[in-house]
Formats: sequence, C-alpha cells, structure tokens
Amino acid sequence: MTADATGSVLDDAWGHIPQTRETSAGLGSFTRRRIERAIALAVAFGALILGIQAFLESFGPIEEGPGWHQVLVIGTFGPLALMLLACVIGRGVRFFAGLFALLYLVALLLWPIATRGGTAPVPTAEPWIWYLVNVGTVAAVLAFPLLVQLGWTALLPLVFGLVRLIQAGFAQDFWIPVLLDVSFALILGFILLTLAWVFRSVSANVDETRARAVESYASAAAAAATEQERVAVAALMHDSVLAALIAAERAQTDRERTLAAAMAREALTRLANTEQDPEEGPDEPRDAAAIADEIEHISGDLGVEVTVERSIDGEHPAVPGRVARALILATMQAITNSIEHADGEGLAVAVRAVADPVQLRIEVHDTGRGFDLEGVPDDRLGIRASIIARVAAVGGTTRIASGEHGTTVRLEWREATA
Repeated sequence: MTADATGSVLDDAWGHIPQTRETSAGLGSFTRRRIERAIALAVAFGALILGIQAFLESFGPIEEGPGWHQVLVIGTFGPLALMLLACVIGRGVRFFAGLFALLYLVALLLWPIATRGGTAPVPTAEPWIWYLVNVGTVAAVLAFPLLVQLGWTALLPLVFGLVRLIQAGFAQDFWIPVLLDVSFALILGFILLTLAWVFRSVSANVDETRARAVESYASAAAAAATEQERVAVAALMHDSVLAALIAAERAQTDRERTLAAAMAREALTRLANTEQDPEEGPDEPRDAAAIADEIEHISGDLGVEVTVERSIDGEHPAVPGRVARALILATMQAITNSIEHADGEGLAVAVRAVADPVQLRIEVHDTGRGFDLEGVPDDRLGIRASIIARVAAVGGTTRIASGEHGTTVRLEWREATA
C-alpha cells in the first residue's frame, strides 16, 4: 500500500473525531483535557465562594498577634487569587494550584506562632483560615499526583486541628468543636478527591477506547485498500502487461515490434497511474520553469512550502506534456514519501534543464534517516510504480540513493537524438 493510501486512511479516520485546538496535540487526550478543564472551573467556582467567605471573616475579630494578620492574609489570598485566575484562563493551573497548596500549609504551620499574644479564641467560632482547608485539598487535586493528593487531603485537616488545639492550649472546650471541624474537612476533602479520580478514570478509559477504535478502523481500511490495490494491479498486469508481452513475442516485422513497444509503454503508464485518474490530458510541450512552478504549487497543497532551485540553460527548454505530467507526479510521490517517512527533514527540490538537446533532471533530497530500497515490500507501490515505473513509461530514468545522511531521488529525461 502506498504512502498516499495510508495517509488517506488515517486522515479519514481522524476526520470522524471533532477537531479543536485542544485535541490537535493528540488523540489520546481528547476527553481527559476536557475533564481537566471542567474540574479546574468547578474548583475555581467553589474556591471563589469559600475564598470570599474567608476573606470577609478576616475582617472580623483578629486572633493573630500584632503584624501577623496582614502577612498571613496577603500570603494566603494572593496565591489563591492567582490560582483562581489560572483556572479561569486555563493556563498554569498546576503551578499556581501547587503554590497555593504549599503556602496555605505554611500558613497553618505558622498559626500557633502568629496567634501568640492575640485575642483568645472562642470554641464555637472558627478563624478565617479554617474556611480555606478544603480549598487547599482541591488545589492539591489539581497540582499533585494521586498519592500526594491522598496525603494532602488527610494532612491539611489534621494540621488545622493540631494548630487549633495548640492555639487554645489543648483546652477541653475545644476538643469536640475541633474534632467536628476536622471530621467535616476530611469527609468533604475525600469526597472531592474521589469525584475527581472517578471523572479522570472515566475520561482516560474513553480516550483509550476511542484510540483503539480508530486504530482498528484504520487497520481494517488499510487492509481493504491494500486488497483493492492488489486486485487493480493484477487486472492491469493481466489485461495490459501480458498482452504487451504476447505481442512482443509474436512480433515479426519492425511495425509489429513498434506496436508492441507502444503497448508495453502504455501498460507501464497505466501501472504507474494506478492510484491516479485515468485521464492523461494533452501532450503539448511544457517548459522547465512551468514544471518547477507546478511542483511548488502542489507542494503547498501537501502542506509544505518548497522553493524549487532552478538551473535552466538555453531558451525555454520544453518537454512533451505526458513526460512533464509523469515527472511531476513522480516528484510529488517522492516529496510525499519524504514527508511521511522522514518528516520532510531538510526537504529540497532542484530542477535542472538544458535546451539542445532537451534534458530535464529533477532531484528531491531530504536529510532524514533513509531506508533500504531492497528491503521495501513488494506490495508497496509508492516507489516502484509511482516513481520508477511512471518515469520509465515515458522513457526516463530514476536513481535513488538513500543512507543514514538522507535520501536523494533523481529523475531524468532526455530527448531522443536521431
């Protein structure tokens, strides 16, 4: 199966999947990316509500000592605002969520020190920093791997309970309220963590199933295309090539030999154009400059910008139309192969022509990893039929040199001299 056929199969399969900027990076992250975006927006919404509540509470009775309140408020709400902004715009979510989770833990650890000399705490009234405990746990869900998420979801409520008891001097009046607060934070934190894990697992399974389905579809379509191509080639060989061989064997006169040669040339042309439209068009001569222009134009349609290097001696050297078409099609096949198998690395095309007698040479060169021409399977017609046979059908020659430093395909046609 040719590189063109393989590409068309994959393009057709990919066309069944909605395309956006987020999915162009890879098929395997189609659903996962959207789930991550939805989780980030949901976290932003919930964190905004709790953040506003905590911020308003920070204007109430201040439990921190002199100078500590402003430091903790700025050090906590500043990173929170950056995290909310990152979640909304969809950029830098992991970094800013991780930053808030770490700085909030630091604020909790500093709480016993910050509250020395401050207002005595009340057992039934939670400080403003309490309202952000579960914001810190969901920030860990956005930023860290699963094991760290589990640890963080358990750590923050326990740290809050410990620092709250230290602040109150482990007074008995605080034990039950603190245990209730810690229990509530643990339950809510693990519920949120479980929901995020479930959604992510489902999205990963959906992406994996979709990728397997597309791969299976592409393999089936490729197998069908290969079989159709083999049938077409077999029919051509039977109807055209064998007929030409029989005619050549039976030829007795010069005229019969000439007709047999024409039949063989036509058979090779049909074989080379198996995947092309059967119409060949007029045979009016085309000059080398026009051929170079068309190569540049068709290359643009393939998605690569190729500037053809031109070296044209004499006044408008021209070749027959059928020769020009064959050389252009063979050149485009060589360019397609370079794109498919060498990623178009170092791709360059050169056209050289002289006028008397007319000689035309086209070289396609890339700096990819190269290949072993003898190792190409017999059923791959991209080189043998679409390049070598096509050029041979119009009386031209093909030379292919490939190695670790790249591949060069040289197509030549020379006007027959009397």
